[in-house]
Amino acid sequence: MSNDTPQRLTRDGLAQIFQQSRFIHAMQLEILDMDYDQSRLAVRMPLRPEIERGAVGSLQFHGGALAALIDVAGDFALGMLLGGGVPTVNLHIDYLRPAVGAYVDATATVRKQGRSFAIIDIEITAPTGKLVAIGRGTYVPAKG
Repeated sequence: MSNDTPQRLTRDGLAQIFQQSRFIHAMQLEILDMDYDQSRLAVRMPLRPEIERGAVGSLQFHGGALAALIDVAGDFALGMLLGGGVPTVNLHIDYLRPAVGAYVDATATVRKQGRSFAIIDIEITAPTGKLVAIGRGTYVPAKG
């Protein structure tokens, strides 16, 4: 094995990073799936009053919280393959409908990984399974 071969993150390693980052820890993410062969990561974020849109009890996620989830999921779909978080270059988000429910799931898939950049697609779904937002991120494929 070459020294240039990245060390993949295990589920425990990713969970540890999620705990160590105060911002990500506040998101209370649950790792649902890490598929190295498909370059895909799935995580769940619960609704809390701090990230609820409008009045408490609306059960709607604020768009800013969804944007953060999209970025973190995209980052670590690539980061799990490289052994740690990676820098974000660009992020585009389309909100399709209100995200309503006790949680949302993010599924991030690496579409292209080159030497200088990687493209990740991220889908956000509500508990009903309906697609509520889609994102595409460009990341630098180097830990940092």
